[in-house]
Amino acid sequence: MQSFKPILALLLLSSASAGVLADQVKVAVAANFTAAMKEIAQDFEKATGHSTQISFGSTGKLYTQIHNGAPFEVFLAADQKRPQRLVAEGKATDAFTYAIGKLVLWSADPEMVTDGGKALSRGDFDKLAIANPKTAPYGAAAVEVMKALAVDAMLGPKLVQGDNIAQTYQFVATKNAALGFVAKAQIALDASGSSWDVPQDLYSPIRQDAVRLEKGEDSPAAAALIDYLKSDAAKAVIEKYGYGVD
Repeated sequence: MQSFKPILALLLLSSASAGVLADQVKVAVAANFTAAMKEIAQDFEKATGHSTQISFGSTGKLYTQIHNGAPFEVFLAADQKRPQRLVAEGKATDAFTYAIGKLVLWSADPEMVTDGGKALSRGDFDKLAIANPKTAPYGAAAVEVMKALAVDAMLGPKLVQGDNIAQTYQFVATKNAALGFVAKAQIALDASGSSWDVPQDLYSPIRQDAVRLEKGEDSPAAAALIDYLKSDAAKAVIEKYGYGVD
């Protein structure tokens, strides 16, 4: 029996090591990146053995939750401002741009957006959906576009706001709004309806930064996810969903 003790000890050590290596990372992710992140998370889990617990929402609300002590370890925002603020406050490290967002004007009606931005100035619709510009960078970009096209005053009474870009998309998809400003990523794999890729000189670049939060400082899974987001495999998925990458 004694001859089995070294083997048993080795098995127990291997099991313990596996438990240390296989960890879970809690991630806060901007709503526009939902579809891409779900695919990336699956690939990440297969590649590393780690698991993910993901919460999606508007960047502003997730930022507030982080400040209120939410146990997130990695934050994928829809802007640079909030991640950089967290770094300045000593609450995060490893900031980098993981995706460059693109704004589109979209309608579920294939005949609604056939002449680009002129669809806005025609005004022959009841509701235009945008994300809350105070908490969602894509909503702020939509406001910039309307001001640049000098249609913001005319469209003001027609606006309906989603809490985040995911809800904004749903307003348009269900035809509760005739059209709306959404993330290109949300329609990148579905060409139904009609859309206009808003020229990027009409709004500030939507550089989306990720950071490793202080609660993830000692987490191997958090470190692994940060590394994975910079990999060619992750970048291929990000580009597939209509984002730009550095």
